[in-house]
Amino acid sequence: MSDTSDAAPQPQQPTGPSLRVLNQYIKDLSFENPGARVNEQPNVDLGIDVQAIPQNQSEGVYEVVLKMNARAGTQDTALFLIELQYAGLFQLRGASQADMEAMLLIECPRMLFPFARRIVADLTQEGGFPALRIDPVDFTALYRQQRQQGTAAQAAGQTGGEAAPQQPMPDTSTPENGGGTGGQV
Repeated sequence: MSDTSDAAPQPQQPTGPSLRVLNQYIKDLSFENPGARVNEQPNVDLGIDVQAIPQNQSEGVYEVVLKMNARAGTQDTALFLIELQYAGLFQLRGASQADMEAMLLIECPRMLFPFARRIVADLTQEGGFPALRIDPVDFTALYRQQRQQGTAAQAAGQTGGEAAPQQPMPDTSTPENGGGTGGQV
């Protein structure tokens, strides 16, 4: 005989922070194809920015917006321009402020990125160009870089022993591409 009970095991409650994807969607999309052709190899400039915007803080619901801007062409002539804002609604529970910031600016965009990448590739192909395949983005490195820049800027801005006001969420735009105005919570 065995000493097992017939009762079904109860699911364990999560002990750490939890992250749920509630929805994801295209928030804004623009594709411009001016029709110009160039004889030389075009340059592709890509900008990425992340914003986290509280929707219902009591429930831990945030909208995370991944902004991607791509321009292909020469200095004088544009082949195409793409502006995409791909967003997701996420629910975070049981996370400290530091963990929440990292989850919103690293994990959430990491989940959104493959979908946004595919939209950009499909759009460029449908516009008559080879599909623009964007390399994976290291959102952790981007987050750390922005944190370091924010810390350096705060240290430089302190005068007379006063602490500079802290931004709750750093701007995570890529610095080589002009950046954006992200990082709100």
